[in-house]
Amino acid sequence: MSTASTVTPLGQATCSVTTQGAAGSTLDEGWYAVFTIPKHEKSVLRYLDMRGIEAFLPTYETTRLWRNRQRVTLAIPLFPCYLFVRASKINYGNVRQSPGVIRLVGNQREPLPVADSAIELLRASVAGKKIEPYSDLVVGTRVRVRSGSMQGVEGVLIRKNNALRFVLSIELINQHAAIEMDAENLEPILTASSKKSVSQAHPWEQRNRQVPSAQ
Repeated sequence: MSTASTVTPLGQATCSVTTQGAAGSTLDEGWYAVFTIPKHEKSVLRYLDMRGIEAFLPTYETTRLWRNRQRVTLAIPLFPCYLFVRASKINYGNVRQSPGVIRLVGNQREPLPVADSAIELLRASVAGKKIEPYSDLVVGTRVRVRSGSMQGVEGVLIRKNNALRFVLSIELINQHAAIEMDAENLEPILTASSKKSVSQAHPWEQRNRQVPSAQ
């Protein structure tokens, strides 16, 4: 069981993940979003690590200028006040009782799981340093990952600095992340009304002009 460092001596941020041995797994376990006290995400992650509960805190790299004019690279939580735990009904209580935790996100009856595919996409993108926060209104062409372990994950296509970004939405917590991704690994999600208009040409040729820009 281990926790990855958030900032290395070289200033490189890494994915913050704790792992749990197979002995603690159960058939009904899944990924759940945890809502924390502001600026307590990393302390909650460390506490869950000590309790043997698998957790994932998505981070991204940002450069800050300190008062002495020195530039440092930090790993900042991608979704402020949120992290994810792999838990089951057996250990809901252990998560809720962790210092800094306000609640598990769900409805009035129970916590609701986050899709495994969305978590895996987040983990892979954090590890590859191809992710950043995205807080603007998510509008534009809806696309789907067409291959690989994240096949079938849906999102929105945007442009930023002449590059494509796949906006992943975690609807349960109303948070979004813009992930750098090759167009070759994405396919448009066509509605019934749009299928006819694009049937004579490649979808990307028809839709590239409609891709909104990220501000």
